[in-house]
Amino acid sequence: MAATTRYTATARDGSLTRYLEQIRKFPMLEAEQELSLAKRVRDHGDERAVEALVSSHLRLVARIAMNYRGYGLPIDDLIAEGNVGMMQAIKRFDPERGFRLATYAMWWIKAAIQEYILHSWSLVKIGTTAAQKKLFFNLRRLKGQLQAIEAGSLSPENVRLIATKLDVSTDEVMGMDNRLASPDHSLNAPLRIDGDGEWQDWLVDDCDDQETVLGEREEAGQRHDMLSRALGDLGERERQILVNRRLNEDPQTLESLSERFGISRERVRQIEVRAFEKVRKSMVGMTM
Repeated sequence: MAATTRYTATARDGSLTRYLEQIRKFPMLEAEQELSLAKRVRDHGDERAVEALVSSHLRLVARIAMNYRGYGLPIDDLIAEGNVGMMQAIKRFDPERGFRLATYAMWWIKAAIQEYILHSWSLVKIGTTAAQKKLFFNLRRLKGQLQAIEAGSLSPENVRLIATKLDVSTDEVMGMDNRLASPDHSLNAPLRIDGDGEWQDWLVDDCDDQETVLGEREEAGQRHDMLSRALGDLGERERQILVNRRLNEDPQTLESLSERFGISRERVRQIEVRAFEKVRKSMVGMTM
């Protein structure tokens, strides 16, 4: 653990070249050495064994992180996240399975780096499903294979090819291509280099002003009070029928109310109409 923390800090504070030179000083482990250290970690939680395993794989982390430089994020951050994935791999590694730690750890390293990129690359959430994540991290590579990196928008044929290759829809391919081609821009960015205005100054607020919102809220409160008083003037059966027929989100049928009150459906309808008219006249009178 200490090795990872120490050499991640070096990458942040100094140059990447110096960091890579430093981690090359750690020796690669033979299979027997790695097996012994992994057993010490598993059986005893040996921190020195953890440090030895991490140190010997820092180059692996850096090499994998280099493959993700095309997303505009600092390489030292990618390496740091990869080191976190490396430590997670060591905690879960089973030395008795018969394969080397690097084979197991590279999946954890990639997962940690990819998760960081997805959360940091854009303020808008992207890549929520496994297929979308696969599309996000493979679209650039596939465009390169199709020689479409500098060609602007993908042609319909290339869109179909990529969609088939990654098992996603053509709409998802075009949407992701547009997202990758249009990174986020700060609303605080100046309109001009020599100007004081910002982009956010030109945003139009479609919401009502506070006075309008307050007025509508007070009016709604007054209507609610008037309705409550008007309902209070009705008889119990009239009030229940009107509420269940016209005021509930899920109105009851005439049939269900006729069974409930032991009267015909036509009688329920008549009571509903009469009760509604009483409430209407009562509320009109309150406004005069």
